[in-house]
Amino acid sequence: MNTLRDLIRSRPIVTAAVVTVFLAALPFLLGNNYYVRVATIVGIYVILVSSLNIIIGFTGMFSLGHAAFYGIGAYTSAMLTTMAGWNFWLALPVAGIVAGIFGTLIGLATLRLRAVFLAFTTLGFGEITRIVILNWRSFTRGPMGIAGVPIPTLFGWTFDRYGYYYLVVVLAALTVGIIYRVYHSRVGRALVAIREDETAARSMGVNVFGYKVLAFTFACVFAGIAGSFFAHFQRFVSADSFANLESFAIITMVALGGTGSIFGPILGALILVILPEVFRFLAQYRGVIYGLVLILVIVLKPGGLAGVKGIFEKPKTPKRRKRR
Repeated sequence: MNTLRDLIRSRPIVTAAVVTVFLAALPFLLGNNYYVRVATIVGIYVILVSSLNIIIGFTGMFSLGHAAFYGIGAYTSAMLTTMAGWNFWLALPVAGIVAGIFGTLIGLATLRLRAVFLAFTTLGFGEITRIVILNWRSFTRGPMGIAGVPIPTLFGWTFDRYGYYYLVVVLAALTVGIIYRVYHSRVGRALVAIREDETAARSMGVNVFGYKVLAFTFACVFAGIAGSFFAHFQRFVSADSFANLESFAIITMVALGGTGSIFGPILGALILVILPEVFRFLAQYRGVIYGLVLILVIVLKPGGLAGVKGIFEKPKTPKRRKRR
């Protein structure tokens, strides 16, 4: 993993060109429609894990309700296009903005809490969101969900399986690229400082609460965009797609790849999307498998596959000098 990281850093342009060519040719290499669909789903989760990594990996906060913002984005886009007659290309950014607004409100209300209380609050918000969607039938159609979400079109061309794939690749690349730039900016350094030591960051003049809210909002915007794409890709949305198990799956992907790494969570998403497809007979044990993966990562390899210093690393106890 370190060799691969060094290669990417030493030859970024060559690496980017190779990755671009590979991703462009992948649907034709796969051939099968089912495999192209799985590759598209991987792209959705790349956006989700990268966005959650801003909260968990960069800032050191625990959010257990990320699927709620994913669902808010999906329902916003689905309702705007089916009920209000909006175009997909307008609904996509609006879905991200709406999810970001909810993220800001939750952040303002909860981010002064300690880590464990913040985790429980976001978990509760995720469940509340699901229950509201199920019971507000006049607005969300309740358990029936929203069907017939329109297929995106571009210059008169209606998207097919290849169109969805290339669109999610572009969205995922933009997400990872923006997060990469933010991470290597003054904002990113402030977020990492907060993760390492809030008290020290505050004493250095960092607006801890403000940056936490910013990180939470930023992550929720990308989750909403992923939700919008998902709604038009599936052409149907229901509350079951955004339950707390989905949040747990996203967290597991981030942990497996390595919290605080840019490319680690992408690898985690790739593995944990493909493995359930390979072992379909274990689908009913999906939650158990994710739980085992999370426990093994925390206990055996807290730095994840990327081997970075993440939030699951045990703090080193300073050695005491022996008295003579």
